[in-house]
Amino acid sequence: MRFSKPALHVMKHPADFVLQTLRGFNKNQGMLLAGAIAYYALLSALPLLILSIIALSHFVDQAELLTTVGRYLEWLVPSQSQAVLIDVSSFLRNQVSNSVVLLVTMVFFSSLAFSALEKAISVIFRHHGVAKKRHFMVSAVLPYVFALLLCVAILGVTLASVIFQAIALESVHLFGHDWSLRGVSGMLLYLLGFLVETLILSVFYLVLPVGRIRLHHAFIGGFTVTSLWEVIRHILLWYFSTLSKAGVVYGSLTTAVVALFSMEIGATLLLLGAQVISEYERLGEKTS
Repeated sequence: MRFSKPALHVMKHPADFVLQTLRGFNKNQGMLLAGAIAYYALLSALPLLILSIIALSHFVDQAELLTTVGRYLEWLVPSQSQAVLIDVSSFLRNQVSNSVVLLVTMVFFSSLAFSALEKAISVIFRHHGVAKKRHFMVSAVLPYVFALLLCVAILGVTLASVIFQAIALESVHLFGHDWSLRGVSGMLLYLLGFLVETLILSVFYLVLPVGRIRLHHAFIGGFTVTSLWEVIRHILLWYFSTLSKAGVVYGSLTTAVVALFSMEIGATLLLLGAQVISEYERLGEKTS
């Protein structure tokens, strides 16, 4: 198996590449940009989630949807998924009167979040030197294309969850013993979530930057962000369950504060993944 020159350079000097990426991220004010993205994303996330469940409940049982969403919400807002689900369920009981308000709220704040994200990505990939900007109609439609992609992902994961739950009830007779497949089912659900997250992020990195991004570069960014988030997510789960006093300090605002904090970390990693791709591209230009 032959590796490209940039890949060989990264494998030989991983620390140098990490430092180069962090310096570029700091130069581009990544933390500041991530804060703006997280703020608008938080305001649009709940309406988007509720509307997705309302739409998908025409195809899949709503209880199954909520179970699946709750499982993967724990990836996005560690330790607060149940609180978010309670809010979602409360809105769903009044979906007829709230649907229009939810739609307007989601459209407004998601457009702001996507605009901030698009500007941040353009700063990170300014070395592309693309003089022609993306047509404003394309920028206007892209957020809702990604929202549709998210709905399709939720639907797919829900259907897969039903299948894996059926597998968990089965067992295999081997060497004179019956071996339950429950553990296998749980592992498959975890790997499915990891794969779906990686693919969605890879598509994001492939489509959002103005200019051409190679498919394997986009996958590198998606896999990097997903892997880093998995490590940080487990740290957050441990912190909020053992050390954090957020519930005492913030009271009823705890869920919003934790969600905003988690989304800012997520937005930071999202931009950091873009920075990884950018630095890898620069490395390819230098070694070519």
